[in-house]
Amino acid sequence: MAAGTPRVFVSHLSGVPVFDPNGDQVGRVRDLVAMLRIGGRPPRLLGIVVEVVSRRRIFLPMTRVTGIESGQVITTGVVNMRRFEQRPTERLVLGEFLDRRVSLVETGEEVTILDVAIQQLPARRDWEIDKYFVRKGRGGALRRKGETLTVEWSAVSGFSLEEHGQGAESLVATFEKLRPTDVANALHHLSPKRRAEVAAALDDDRLADVMEELPEDDQVEIIGKLQEDRAADVLEAMDPDDAADLLSELPEEDKERLLTLMRPDDAADVRRLMSYEERTAGGLMTTEPIILRPDATVADALARVRRSDLSPALAAQVYVCRSPDETPTGKYLGTVHFQRLLRDPPFTLVSSIVDSDLVALTPDTPLSVVTSYLAAYNLVSVPVVDESGSLLGAVTVDDVLDHLLPDDWRETDFHGREGVLRGR
Repeated sequence: MAAGTPRVFVSHLSGVPVFDPNGDQVGRVRDLVAMLRIGGRPPRLLGIVVEVVSRRRIFLPMTRVTGIESGQVITTGVVNMRRFEQRPTERLVLGEFLDRRVSLVETGEEVTILDVAIQQLPARRDWEIDKYFVRKGRGGALRRKGETLTVEWSAVSGFSLEEHGQGAESLVATFEKLRPTDVANALHHLSPKRRAEVAAALDDDRLADVMEELPEDDQVEIIGKLQEDRAADVLEAMDPDDAADLLSELPEEDKERLLTLMRPDDAADVRRLMSYEERTAGGLMTTEPIILRPDATVADALARVRRSDLSPALAAQVYVCRSPDETPTGKYLGTVHFQRLLRDPPFTLVSSIVDSDLVALTPDTPLSVVTSYLAAYNLVSVPVVDESGSLLGAVTVDDVLDHLLPDDWRETDFHGREGVLRGR
């Protein structure tokens, strides 16, 4: 790992306060959640168990953590208040790793884990178990007097999964190296029972990414087998347009029940998308493009574009709008393309380089016109505005392709995919 990336010992995190970006306390850290991996890879840190004011324990994904420093954890402010429930593939770091008796790989000597260090990967938001602080000896007086030392994660046995294990835990670990499209292809060819087991073992964000790549029948099957609270969490993690497409396939009673369980803001976005005809710009668009105010700078825009959870199509441009800067926004002013951002100094205001020449589409624009528009202007996404000029969302080229290709296009066995799935 690169020098300078933060490393934290988990014992120092126990009980520390968790704050939102405004400085308001959300709760306190009670544990950390990790997932074991295959092939001697270090356990991946999935998130933090936070005890909120009501003494409820909730799960905070590491993707929502923006900083761990000076005895505090800072979040993005988006926190799901549903009660934390540990899944089969998850391990509690404080509860299950500390005081555990393990062996040193090189000598076979037994040691006790006293602390665990976590480290953020360079240029990413992922965290991994980095080192173990251990004590030699078997306990009692020997434990108190035993030598202590800090060792690499690879120097300790018992924290990797077997390559050929049959549990969902091992299969999920093999999927970690694959793109969501390839995981979806593998899931599609599993039995319904096995597919449900793997879906239950995947974390919410990963399952949401995979669901977006599955055929509709598989999506409906999987969402129907999840507990309702979990199903709502996964729908919240999906892109709003994909969540809307999935919900539209469910019986009215199930659809309304899940929408009620979702966070109000997420449910409102999905309901708005479901009000449009499927093969129109409104039915195709996502409500979460990159939106900036006119006084934002090129540096601000590039920071937003760099987010790892954005698709290439959404990261290709930013949309400049007056406040409010969430859809539906204030007046839409225009677009700034990624290449233009690279050509101008970081302090440049986006309002001074905005492209306002291209006419935005209305939500009732049919799919055929959207397709022609993208092709004619060599675009990967296009803005959608209402009659007052407010930005409603953006249609990306990948969503257009989903609706142009045959219904069974996901069945295509692309060149090399079988080799990838077999680890070749």
